[in-house]
Amino acid sequence: MTRPLDQTSRALMPDYLRLVALFGIVVVNVQYIAFSALHGFADPVAETARDAITLWLVNGLALFKTYGLFSFMFGVGLGFLMRSAARRGLPFGRVYRNRMIGLLILGIAHGCLFFPGDILTIYAITGSVLYLLRDWPVRRLARVGAALLVLQVIIAPPLLLAAPETPPDIVALEREILTEGGFLDAVAFRSVGFAFFLPSFLVIQGISALGWFCLGLAAVRSGMIDNAAHPLWRRARRWCLLSGLALGLAGAALWQWGPAMPGVVMTMVAAPIATLGYLGLIAALSRPPGPVMSRALAAGGSSLSVYLGQSIILSTVFAGYGLGLWEAVDRLTAVAIAIATTAVLIAALSVWRSRFALGPFEWALRRITYAGSRG
Repeated sequence: MTRPLDQTSRALMPDYLRLVALFGIVVVNVQYIAFSALHGFADPVAETARDAITLWLVNGLALFKTYGLFSFMFGVGLGFLMRSAARRGLPFGRVYRNRMIGLLILGIAHGCLFFPGDILTIYAITGSVLYLLRDWPVRRLARVGAALLVLQVIIAPPLLLAAPETPPDIVALEREILTEGGFLDAVAFRSVGFAFFLPSFLVIQGISALGWFCLGLAAVRSGMIDNAAHPLWRRARRWCLLSGLALGLAGAALWQWGPAMPGVVMTMVAAPIATLGYLGLIAALSRPPGPVMSRALAAGGSSLSVYLGQSIILSTVFAGYGLGLWEAVDRLTAVAIAIATTAVLIAALSVWRSRFALGPFEWALRRITYAGSRG
């Protein structure tokens, strides 16, 4: 058994970034775990004013932004993996291939068993494309990354708005299974949904994910990720944070209460701007932590275990085979449950990480990644 690395011996920004992203992504995902995921995406369902305000805040502050933070960290992770493989003299191609296979296995299991909105499968597929760009210079990575984010803004809104309305009998089947069905019934339903939605998710989320992958790798290659005081982080905070949040909240308000098309477009245009602002803000907060925050950051370093743990616990809490809270609470309560679940997971993993170097799912992924390699 080994203890995690001392936080002062490594770049702090990635640890703070993971922790923030974990809380952000769960408030988005719980909207599709605790409530129907079959309503038109461009038609946010809110039966009360409190639900409507909750959806407005989730869509304005977190939707697409936290996916951007996670995708950025994936690119950072590639850069760190390249450093590690070079330092240890390992064949990077084999190591990276194994890592993508491991992510694909975990992603398919996650999507079929617990949450059809899984992002790991998308990361495994688009991450394979990133491998081809690994030796590109920083400027090219940054330009291509930015171009892909713009391309997503152009392509994704029409696809979201063109999604056909789900037949009423399918919606009724979803309700029956998730309120009264057993675990195997839910797995069968989620597996079909996962297979059905994955192609569109690959276009809607995969393009921007690859863009953020490029920017994350560029941040490692340029040394920015190791320097939270870099001038570009200050500029991102100054120019993107407030403007991105204002545009995002305005777009989400239109999406919720006004015409859908301009609301969706504004929300998606705001997402990369706000994400850059979040990155700048996180850089400003990335200071040497005290004892409690140090343990929380170590637990946040096990982001794969926290992410999968969120879906495992929340799908059980809300499904009929668990506590049966699916569509039985309002959206604000669901958000509170999701945040509390994440806090408990981080507390549990902080204890785990005081004794072990890796979280349980990180250990499994590492075993697959380095299979056939020494060290």
